[in-house]
Amino acid sequence: MALTFRAVSEDAPGPLWAGLFREHWPAYRRWWLKQGAEARPTYRESREALSAAMPEMIGLYEALCDLAGGGDLEARFLSFHCPPPYLSACSQAVWPGEAPLLVRNYDYSPALFDALALRTRWGGVGVKGVSDGLWGLVDGVNEAGLAVSLTFGGRQVVGDGFGVPLILRYVLQTCETAEEAGRRLARIPCHMSYNVTALDAKRRYLTAYLAPDRPAVVTHAAVATNHQERVEWETHARFTATVERERYLLHRLTLHVEPQERFIAAFLRPPLYSLAFARGFGTLFTAAYRPREYGFELRWPNAVWRPFDDPGAPAAMRVALPDLAAQG
Repeated sequence: MALTFRAVSEDAPGPLWAGLFREHWPAYRRWWLKQGAEARPTYRESREALSAAMPEMIGLYEALCDLAGGGDLEARFLSFHCPPPYLSACSQAVWPGEAPLLVRNYDYSPALFDALALRTRWGGVGVKGVSDGLWGLVDGVNEAGLAVSLTFGGRQVVGDGFGVPLILRYVLQTCETAEEAGRRLARIPCHMSYNVTALDAKRRYLTAYLAPDRPAVVTHAAVATNHQERVEWETHARFTATVERERYLLHRLTLHVEPQERFIAAFLRPPLYSLAFARGFGTLFTAAYRPREYGFELRWPNAVWRPFDDPGAPAAMRVALPDLAAQG
């Protein structure tokens, strides 16, 4: 099968974003309602929770709700408050060289993926990244030189909190350094367990282990796969090879510093690159973030795409994925 990635740039919420919402809303509505509307918080509960946790986002949230049509379900979905559970895999690491470089693989189902590179200046803050939920992000960088990326934390607990893509958007909208990001990440309730790595332009970095049922733990880890301080979901750990991928990356970090290109290329091969597309955990893209240059690129085994940094880059990139039926 093939997946077409698109690049969209819009400084303020407007007609481009509204068009994207209309296009993606039917699929997101089915996903959001799969447990029934009563399983999700009300609009009032969602807005109050967002206002308490991320007050700086309320104006942007209301503008997006208006563009989405102002409906009750749309507004509840866009709050990212207590969404349905979802699982990804993913690997990420900070390059050990002098320049700040964050590299990650995003392993997820192509059927549930925006396939959208988004550049915005919402609230006057420049942000580039890969969209999830049309205003959340699975990874990104801001013009202040802060990059963030997420991996699933390998726990089954679901609680009261926000979907992590909105938390990443919030961090990039409001923070300039890894230290600031760590404080935000430690405070915002997350509805499932996720690991978020932050790297800034001065090459200060951290990884925060978020969870709905215990305080966040902010560490100096340069690597994150799909567990936190220890494996807590054995079946998922074996299926995704989280321990093996972590060991592989840690081993690379302990060797002499390899060139950036070689480090990035390692993410395009096993054990980091996953072919488990039929089971919803194939590597959809590799991203490389250079926060000092506000740099962002996506890679696949046979392609490199810099949608916002290369003036000659196409506005869309069609990527061939392994045949899912053949894998089944």
